Amino acid sequence: MTRALTLAEILAVLDDPRSIPDLQRYFLGVRGAAFSGGQFERLGGSGYRPEVANTITADDLIAVQMLSVQVSPRRALDLLQGQLGRELAAELAKIPVDVELGADGASPLIAEGGHAHGAWRVLREATDIGWVTAGKLLARKRPKLVPVYDEVVSCAFGTAAGFWEWLHGRLREDAGVLPQRLRGLHVMADLPAVVSPLRVLDVVFWMRHRDSHGGSGCPGLRLP
Repeated sequence: MTRALTLAEILAVLDDPRSIPDLQRYFLGVRGAAFSGGQFERLGGSGYRPEVANTITADDLIAVQMLSVQVSPRRALDLLQGQLGRELAAELAKIPVDVELGADGASPLIAEGGHAHGAWRVLREATDIGWVTAGKLLARKRPKLVPVYDEVVSCAFGTAAGFWEWLHGRLREDAGVLPQRLRGLHVMADLPAVVSPLRVLDVVFWMRHRDSHGGSGCPGLRLP
């Protein structure tokens, strides 16, 4: 894929009859499937409960391992009880837990200089935290605002840098038809309430492209 998907193409993937069974396999273990990532939101009762919303906990570090990334022991200690954790907590405290990507209040948070962008920079300035891990840590703490994003999903969407802003635009396009469709899939798949619309989107595209993804030379997702 040499260009980012259009809204119509995204909706076509979501409307594919494979989407609901894929969501149920991933999150509910239907037909004996076992995806550890289905526990990412639920482990420890979520990462955005009021008592832990602004701090990285051991549960958060285990949760990101469910999505196939790891934080080094040295960096984990820094996040749990060191300066890195304190700096990240200061940024997280400025990001409401209930602001959704696509809503009016999201734009200043995700823009360069905004607090979500600031939290991202805090993590990325740690030498051994890559962009995928940083995004997954933030998605654990602010799942309504920050999408889970990795190489497979990037390839499926045909996007690269600036994904938050790109997705924010798609969520607002055409009177918000995309978030409506994601909520509909959530209901039809009977997913746990803690699973956000952003995760519905991520998982549909990840499940659809994971087996065919061919690395850096991959042409992208084959559309329905």
